[in-house]
Amino acid sequence: MTVRGDVLTDKENAGAALVDAMKEVKGLEPVPIGSYRGFQMSLTLEDFGKQYVLTLKGKMSHRVELGKDPRGNLIRIDNALAGMETRLARVQEKLDSLYAQMDTAKAELGKPFPQEQELKEKSARLAQLNIELNIDDRTPIEAMVEVADSEPEVRSAVSAKSERPSVLAKLHAPLPQRDSHPKQNETEKEVR
Repeated sequence: MTVRGDVLTDKENAGAALVDAMKEVKGLEPVPIGSYRGFQMSLTLEDFGKQYVLTLKGKMSHRVELGKDPRGNLIRIDNALAGMETRLARVQEKLDSLYAQMDTAKAELGKPFPQEQELKEKSARLAQLNIELNIDDRTPIEAMVEVADSEPEVRSAVSAKSERPSVLAKLHAPLPQRDSHPKQNETEKEVR
């Protein structure tokens, strides 16, 4: 292990050098401290200043949470490096699964949409309801222009709408006048 330019072969000294290097780290910015077994090492202080994390960087990065024990830190680093094979196997399985999902998706892409007719019918019905309720806040002329470009079911709905009374006209009509003298309930009459 190389820590801050010093080549260390003794585990006790290497662990102590790691713990000493942790004192220099002040934040999330990685501080390069050396190398171990061909991996570049850098330290960061995470979890709001509570956790030191050693990152071993090769083709991929491997993170190891460090503690206060010098010898325990070396064991954690060795365990992380030993676990690379199982991690590689998991990643390879996940990659194979993604390739299989991609092949399935490509096969499904060529198939016709089974509910296409139902979608057309319901879209036409929705357009009809929107026109009747004027949800889109369009003027009747804009709705008519759009309907002229749409399917025959919608055109027939618009022509049927013109023959019926307007729902909006009923909503905009003034309310009937009420009595200017409110009714007194019977308990108030008895008190007077």
